[in-house]
Amino acid sequence: MSLDVNSHLHPVGSFELSDHPVPTGREEVWRFTPLKRLKGLHDDAPLTGDDFDVKVEAPAGVRTETVPVAESGRGSSGFVPTDRVAARVWADAPTARIVEIPADTELTEPVVITVTGRGGAEAIARNIVVTLGAHSRATVVLRFEGSATFADTTELVVGDGAHLTYVTVQDWADDAVHHSTQHAKVGRDASLKHVAVTFGGDVVRHDATATYDGPGGEIEMLGLYFADEGQHVEHRLFVDHNAPKTKSHVVYKGALQGQGAHSVWIGNVLIRKEAEGIETYEENRNLVLTDGCQADSVPNLEIETGEIEGAGHASATARFDDEQLFYLRSRGVSEQEAQRLVVHGFFNDLIRKIAVPELEESLTSTVEAELAKNVLKA
Repeated sequence: MSLDVNSHLHPVGSFELSDHPVPTGREEVWRFTPLKRLKGLHDDAPLTGDDFDVKVEAPAGVRTETVPVAESGRGSSGFVPTDRVAARVWADAPTARIVEIPADTELTEPVVITVTGRGGAEAIARNIVVTLGAHSRATVVLRFEGSATFADTTELVVGDGAHLTYVTVQDWADDAVHHSTQHAKVGRDASLKHVAVTFGGDVVRHDATATYDGPGGEIEMLGLYFADEGQHVEHRLFVDHNAPKTKSHVVYKGALQGQGAHSVWIGNVLIRKEAEGIETYEENRNLVLTDGCQADSVPNLEIETGEIEGAGHASATARFDDEQLFYLRSRGVSEQEAQRLVVHGFFNDLIRKIAVPELEESLTSTVEAELAKNVLKA
């Protein structure tokens, strides 16, 4: 079975592993990824690992448990694998973690799931399915820590009139490898705030896609990442405007420091013929803190109808703003402190947009810890 989404930048999907040959790195969707460092996730490395722990904090009334994939509602988002890793997870993952919030429920506390890898030699494959009933409001936070080779598929199903804030935080150890494929279906007059935060890991690649299940849906995708020496961080996004009167807004910001630090951001929006009256905008900003870094940023728009409210994109990669540093230093601020203030200012507006109070302090502290590794060294 396959699904053609009519986008030259988004491959045809298929559940059949044979339809996804082992990538060589010459393919458009793999040309930035260091395949040799994926530890065989893209090839045939066994996905039989289970050396990890899971901690769940959930308010009353939320169903969250691990179940066999046949009982998980997997596929309810309309997800179809578009790369070999996702197809392998679909075929081989033994269980799925489900999070179900009933209709007409408003959670005052977030659901927090923490996955901690214990450094096992075998790669891990898991599915995650988050379902938010109609006219509900909830925040779900998924954190990854420790050491692991981890591949997952995550599905988000947002019911009509509902609002979901979904945050995934990659705070892996330096040797971790993580490939995540995430797909969301947003209902009529519903909204999704999708947040990706990546600080750790040797190689982290996130593919996030979203579609609409009726008019009036809104999607906001926010991302914050920090690439250190030798680290590869890759985020690929695809928003499929397949319904009229829908909106999407994408903002990703990243900082890079250290020799060989590499970030990749690929943003793509498809506006179909039937998607009249939509609004969309995507942007990516990268701040290069030291020599030896590389930031690849590729925004794309595919437009099949002119009957839209607005569409645009922006991308920028730059070093410290000399004027900002001069202003601060002319007022007695040291060079290191001036650099620290500029980086925090770069990230702070995005952290506020995430609007999850439980995360704000920890994210600010993590940015400070990353700066201490290089920029703030004496």
